[in-house]
Amino acid sequence: MYKNYKIVLLTILTLSVFVLVILELTGVSRNSVFTLWKNREANREGYNGNFYAKDGTQYHGEIFAEDMKLRCERIYKMPKTTMQFYETKYSFGVVSEGKVVRHAFKFKNTGTNPLMICKTDVTCGCTVPGFQMDPIAPDADGEITVEFNTTGKSGFQQKNIIVHSNAMPEAVSIGIEADVR
Repeated sequence: MYKNYKIVLLTILTLSVFVLVILELTGVSRNSVFTLWKNREANREGYNGNFYAKDGTQYHGEIFAEDMKLRCERIYKMPKTTMQFYETKYSFGVVSEGKVVRHAFKFKNTGTNPLMICKTDVTCGCTVPGFQMDPIAPDADGEITVEFNTTGKSGFQQKNIIVHSNAMPEAVSIGIEADVR
């Protein structure tokens, strides 16, 4: 009986670790257990992972899942529009390790309805996107700023940001790259 109990516990533990590793390696969710843990550790050490509310309040790696879910549900029900990025990839070139670099990805609401960005997904706490929370009028420009902290990074780095909105398609990928030395 005791032997079977140990085998069952060991099997459950092994499967749990396997699932967490798969989630982390595939980058399925920014909210994975490992990423939340890494963000918590990074913020304690002064790395990026900061989020800003519309009123300027700064949060450190805190994710308000319920608020984000409600925002996205509301935005996905809005009339559809289209958006066009002026560029979807940006290279910082050679960057010294420890620097924080920024780039603004500009886009245009090419549709006939207001455009709202729901959220952005990243797979690394070293990449922090920021976006306008208010609607972007038809034929108006908007931007998504991306901040990349090279601390602890070396070699060629490539990061993708998934932008979710009421545009068609609802998710678009933009990316940055840098050669960190």
